[in-house]
Amino acid sequence: VQLQACGGGLVQAWGSRRLSCAASGRTFSSYGMGWFRQAPGKERNIVAAISWSGGSTWYTDSVKGRFTISRDNAKNTGYLQMNSLKPEDTAEYFCAAHRAPGLRVALDYDYWGQGTQVTVSS
Repeated sequence: VQLQACGGGLVQAWGSRRLSCAASGRTFSSYGMGWFRQAPGKERNIVAAISWSGGSTWYTDSVKGRFTISRDNAKNTGYLQMNSLKPEDTAEYFCAAHRAPGLRVALDYDYWGQGTQVTVSS
């Protein structure tokens, strides 16, 4: 599976942005996926995760109520809708997939896309 994330850019505080993660390969629909972020000088952390069907989701506390993870398996694409963005959300965002159908909130994903930069100005 190859993943390609896009949709990053510069956005004002309290604005919105939607990230997309396009996957190649027919097995993407059976894999769980997640979104991660990494700010300069900091470690990479998970932001949200979703099961293969989209029926189960998980969010880190700092984005609950603001971010929504989803997927469209017919399009082999995952999404991260980000609302009410804050300057502290500024980071490079990565999508990833793992060879299991459920949720995974650790870093041990099997496939990673390149990052897309999100910069939130105050």
